[in-house]
Amino acid sequence: MRNVMPVGVEDFEEIRQGYYFVDKTGFLCEFLKNRAKVTLFTRPRRFGKTLTLSMLRYFLDIDGAEEHRKLFDGLKVAADDEVMAMQGTRPVLFLTLKGWKGLSWEILQVRARQRLGDVFRTYEFLLKDALRENDRRKFLGILDGTGDFSELVDALAFLMRLLEEHYGKKPVLLLDEYDVPVQSAWEHHYYDEAIDFFREFFSVALKTNPSLDFAVMTGVLRIAKENIFSSLNNLDVDSILQLKYPEAFGFLPGEVEQMAKDLGYADKIPELRYWYDGYRFGGNEIYNPWSVVNYFSRDCSAEPYWVNTSGNAILAELMTNADRAHFETLETLMKGGTIMAFLREGVIYHDIGEDQDALYTMLCTTGYLTIVGVDRSMGDPEYTLRLPNREMLTLFGIEVVKRYQKGFSKSALVALMRAMLRGDVEHVQYGFEDYLEKLASFYDTAKGNEAFYHGFVLGMTAILVPLYDVKSNRESGRGRYDLAAIPLEKERPGFVLEFKTAEHTDELEEKAQEALAQMEAQDDLAEFRTRGVKDAHRYGIAFCGKQVFVAMGEDTV
Repeated sequence: MRNVMPVGVEDFEEIRQGYYFVDKTGFLCEFLKNRAKVTLFTRPRRFGKTLTLSMLRYFLDIDGAEEHRKLFDGLKVAADDEVMAMQGTRPVLFLTLKGWKGLSWEILQVRARQRLGDVFRTYEFLLKDALRENDRRKFLGILDGTGDFSELVDALAFLMRLLEEHYGKKPVLLLDEYDVPVQSAWEHHYYDEAIDFFREFFSVALKTNPSLDFAVMTGVLRIAKENIFSSLNNLDVDSILQLKYPEAFGFLPGEVEQMAKDLGYADKIPELRYWYDGYRFGGNEIYNPWSVVNYFSRDCSAEPYWVNTSGNAILAELMTNADRAHFETLETLMKGGTIMAFLREGVIYHDIGEDQDALYTMLCTTGYLTIVGVDRSMGDPEYTLRLPNREMLTLFGIEVVKRYQKGFSKSALVALMRAMLRGDVEHVQYGFEDYLEKLASFYDTAKGNEAFYHGFVLGMTAILVPLYDVKSNRESGRGRYDLAAIPLEKERPGFVLEFKTAEHTDELEEKAQEALAQMEAQDDLAEFRTRGVKDAHRYGIAFCGKQVFVAMGEDTV
């Protein structure tokens, strides 16, 4: 038993030769017997998609077939004679689009040239065949990057034709992270140019390609068919909403428990479940494999290890020009609560900022949210979503805070929250004014709207999660407060806030005192007493543009 954890190792052969391996070869048995012409698997990043494609590559590849067969000794697939008969029988073309990204369309074109050149270099032995002169010229042009960019649109189909001619067998195409360049194009505003190219790039390779045996693609998102797969009618999709192979990606509870026992950490299973369990794909309980592997490799240190660059830009859309409903959604999720949404696969990127359901679909497919229930009473299924575990709760809060930090260090934000918790009015007032002064773009959209300031402060208090229950617009006593930070450990201090806006700066103090009087009259600290919290501060906060006045009540709980 090899107990070294494969952190960052995505090559199947490398893992089998020196690392702990969770046997996922049962997927080969099921998939190869039931495969479609083209299959697309969509899962969040770091859920083992690249490793699964690598495993499929080593299993099928005709080059090195005898040596590769040893990699599967003792695994589940070795007991399936029907599937083992397929081992080492096909040429395989493997291409990852993971690095196909750039700040502009011009940069992405350079990346595409470089990556395709690298792939063709792997098959440089084809130049020894009796190629037609046009084929030789085209191959060398792609290899050294001197060919016309328009020729790249059929580069995969071209290479697969040469492979078929060389081996006398149609090759298998494996495309990893197919959606990375489209995601990059959307983030950096050259989406239309990228879609035009990749629509043709995929169509030529996957539909109008007589040399294709079958293809497997992986990605995070299922991009709308009308955007990128408009002419592809032979696409079979396996996703978190349409799940056919539940064991293929991510770790099942039994696999994690066995791993913990093998490594001598059986006592850590409850902590693992709390931090990294919680995903539900097609009703199946799934652990985030990247985080589990890192947890064990670092002597069971429970921390947020997962990073999802694809979801960060999408999450940012949730907080750009957000209204009160969006702020309440952020609050609900950071508290561990659930939200409802009509999810629809086949996302059109342009819909993200306009269609709330499209946005939540993408947050779900990118791994920030998971499905915990479904209601079909309205016809179309309406899904119940939440943050899956402690890791994602922490990361979600970090991303929310980053949107409101804008150049401030985490230590400065922590210092401001500590000042609020200890009742340092001068520091609190200075801190808010300093933030507003530097958040010019946010200020420009505020226009004196109290909801803007409410969201502004809510975003800052996200840093208190999960040690505090951050709540807004909730009833307490005889009225409602605007925002409260209630400690989960009653020995900690807390605070409650009421916001007012003033038309003129000379009204700021009066408005702040008015807010304070309103809080005291409605007994806003009632919930703190109910929870046994004995130390909490009231703040009446008035805003006028970038000017702030903070008044604090004299009494505590």
